[in-house]
Amino acid sequence: MSRFESYSDLPGQATIAARPGRTPLILACLAGAAWPPLWLTLPFWRPHAYLPGRDMDWRLVVMLIGLITVPLALYRVLNERKRDGRPGTRLGVVWRFMMYGGLAATLVQIVVALGMSVMGWFEAGDVMQALGATETTLLIFGVGGLPIAMIVGVSYALWAGLCAAFIAFEARPAVKDRLGLMPKG
Repeated sequence: MSRFESYSDLPGQATIAARPGRTPLILACLAGAAWPPLWLTLPFWRPHAYLPGRDMDWRLVVMLIGLITVPLALYRVLNERKRDGRPGTRLGVVWRFMMYGGLAATLVQIVVALGMSVMGWFEAGDVMQALGATETTLLIFGVGGLPIAMIVGVSYALWAGLCAAFIAFEARPAVKDRLGLMPKG
């Protein structure tokens, strides 16, 4: 006989509810933004530039983006739970984060590629140099950088989703609402 008799026997399928208070949300956001490949490599490969600008270390930039996007994704998940009652499982929370992370990474990479193209126009001496700079920038940052940015974004979001699913939510057995008086979410 199989260990998994039904879909609900699979890992991550238990019904969840948000933990009370703001502390679990804050801890989930901080833990989600602290993606281990970023902060574990900082002592070994020290950043050369800490100040915001073109030369700022990419790990610091990604951490700053994570500090903004992880709370936004958790806010979206909580609002979706209030509205629809979904995602109702930890696996659903992780999948939402991965979707939001992939979309956010794609959007940020597109904005960076377009911004660098526009900056190349102002540095060019004539129209043909501007077209060449645009082609090279879009080829490197758009075509070449977009898949890498998406992989990093989805990986980061997987970590943030796991942190949110296990810190901000707790497993609760499903209780039937026989009178229709129980609050949603």
